[in-house]
Amino acid sequence: MSRRYDMDRRAYIKTIGAGGAVAAFAGCTTDDSSSSNEEIVPGTASGFPPFELTRDGELVGFDIELAEAVIDEAGYDHAEWTDIEFASLIPSLSQSEDIDMIAAAMTITDERAEQIAFTDPYYEANQAILVRAGGSIQPEEQEDLSGVEIGVQSGTTGENLAEGLIEDGIISGNNLSVYDNYTLAVEDLTSELIGAIVIDTPVARDFESNRDVAVAFTIPTGEQYGFGMRQDDDRIEDINDALATVRENGTYEEIANEWDVL
Repeated sequence: MSRRYDMDRRAYIKTIGAGGAVAAFAGCTTDDSSSSNEEIVPGTASGFPPFELTRDGELVGFDIELAEAVIDEAGYDHAEWTDIEFASLIPSLSQSEDIDMIAAAMTITDERAEQIAFTDPYYEANQAILVRAGGSIQPEEQEDLSGVEIGVQSGTTGENLAEGLIEDGIISGNNLSVYDNYTLAVEDLTSELIGAIVIDTPVARDFESNRDVAVAFTIPTGEQYGFGMRQDDDRIEDINDALATVRENGTYEEIANEWDVL
């Protein structure tokens, strides 16, 4: 059985549910005087640098700036950001409707597309295996992860890949630790509580440049990120048009260079 660690710091939970944790929503109050056609409430899950992170108490990152630029270009206002656990984003969008858009480096998958609509892709990534720099665990391929304690973030494609390692018999379920965000996982990695992390390549590179960790090898997955919206939200057409515009006018490249994701 895999282990899950909550935001309060490693509280042991025996069952893992995508919407199991209770999240505190910021800036989600509804103003009846505002038209839903004019305002978009964006949601994200910080702790995924350089796409979304908290710096000096402020939510920043590539996704944050790009989403705001796209929303503005589409002619809508962006409300205060909602920052919650990654696994809670889709339920908050499609069920409770506390948010109108997901901007959280979310990979477009068939399973997710059954619940929400995705915009056109705006980024491509693969998966990486992150280990302690100079540590004793230095795998070169997936088979080398046998017996290694693996950390992943709940609800991510990294978790899906790790579950595939379990199905293939490379690691056991007892060797999988599931976190609410990758920052906690990296803390455990540097503290030698786990041996490796499965994580998106650009995020792995960011941690590599700021922490005592290193990318051991990458796993080509060809994932594409998209902004998530409700399936019945017609504004997705405007968002797609705006996304194309910010690519064409150089805004996308400017933001991408700022956050070093190209």
